[in-house]
Amino acid sequence: MATVPTTASAIAEAVASGRVTAREVLEQHLAAIDAREGEIHAFNLVTAEIARARADGIDADVRAGRPVGPLAGVPVAVKDNLCTRGVETTCSSQILRGWKPPYDATVITRLHGAGAVIVGKTNLDEFAMGSSTENSAFGATRNPLDTSRVPGGSSGGSAAAVAAGFSPVSLGSDTGGSIRQPAAMCGIVGVKPTYGTVSRFGLVAYASSLDQIGPFAVTVDDAALLTEVISGRDANDSTSIPAPPMSLRASVGAGVAGMRIGRVTDLPGGAEPEVEAALEAAFASLRAAGAEIVDVRLPSLSYALTAYYLIAPAEASSNLARFDGVRDGLRVGAADTNAMYGATRAAGFGDEVQRRIMLGTYALSAGYYDAYYGKALKVRRLIADDFARAYSEVDAILTPTSPVVAFRFGEKADDPMSMYLCDIYTIPTNLAGHPAMSVPFGTGAHGMPVGIQVLAPALGEQAMFRVGGALEASAGGAA
Repeated sequence: MATVPTTASAIAEAVASGRVTAREVLEQHLAAIDAREGEIHAFNLVTAEIARARADGIDADVRAGRPVGPLAGVPVAVKDNLCTRGVETTCSSQILRGWKPPYDATVITRLHGAGAVIVGKTNLDEFAMGSSTENSAFGATRNPLDTSRVPGGSSGGSAAAVAAGFSPVSLGSDTGGSIRQPAAMCGIVGVKPTYGTVSRFGLVAYASSLDQIGPFAVTVDDAALLTEVISGRDANDSTSIPAPPMSLRASVGAGVAGMRIGRVTDLPGGAEPEVEAALEAAFASLRAAGAEIVDVRLPSLSYALTAYYLIAPAEASSNLARFDGVRDGLRVGAADTNAMYGATRAAGFGDEVQRRIMLGTYALSAGYYDAYYGKALKVRRLIADDFARAYSEVDAILTPTSPVVAFRFGEKADDPMSMYLCDIYTIPTNLAGHPAMSVPFGTGAHGMPVGIQVLAPALGEQAMFRVGGALEASAGGAA
């Protein structure tokens, strides 16, 4: 068998040139899945035969001289809250077990158009509600770097698939850090693009004003490539920005000379010492590469977690009302319709989903809307204004991605507040709708990876990828 490259860009070039076949690439990755999937549980479903047929079709196109796209033959794992036509899409919830959508999400259509080979649907915290992938109805996903530890969440399966070598890239969704935080804990790159640059059509919604689809990758360049493929205007998504696909790969190696990088002086505390040390090393590396480090303030950031856990559950309580046992998925028999609704939802939704639905429903209820949900929206505006002031002084901002490295299973499961605090640095960007990415930069406690988060203003992906590329280039210098 021919030697298969490890990065998505190199795989696509090798397949398009005929040096290696898409089938050879796929079989190597399926072998990796067979070897470790039982230990890691990254997937809810591996679509091996569909993938083989797809790979054979790409090889036929190569032999015939037909164009095959920028992801030719690249295996991609996709989070199991992205609709795939005729292929089960569960959101890792019992209430959707067995549901096969009649259509593809826009990002799935774009992956197919770019020549990608989808290898399976990855595990997640149920309906993307969680930070450890322990809340899946189908069992937890384990961190490939240390299987006694979590991979982060909610896109833990997608992160684990890339970290384990099951696919060179994958897709996840990010509502409050669900791409960036697992990327940090698994030692890979994760990107949340600007809200509206990637279509949400076909993403089973958690919180519609916060959700965004984005890539996981081993390299910053591969993350840029995948973002280019899935971005661009989509008439099926009313929140889609009327802009062409982004052009990002040239920014990755452009360097940071002359850029102004923000250091947040009033950043909420609580990060482990090793995480803080990695952040300082990241600032030092960017300064050595020619960037200027500028102090900025974001005074409303300390309220972001509170605002998020009112806004997101409120939207979830509305979005998840459709899962009632009538149309699709689970139905529990009962004496009448109302009893069936209650029995189905009680049996179909896990504890964390029920907790957030109840919290959101309370925040939206008569007499409490203005006191809770309305006030949270005002805080959201304050956070966006603080970011706007900061970005008038700097091109990008650096923070930790997560205050902690990957923790052991069960360590935070019985303490929801402790779990929620894992997203303290990622949530503000979702509230503002801005892009952010996590880049691995050194190791922390227990030898587990640390992620550094690069924040940029809306549509500032090019600046973000410049900084991400520079961090990647110097990552060997982190402690």
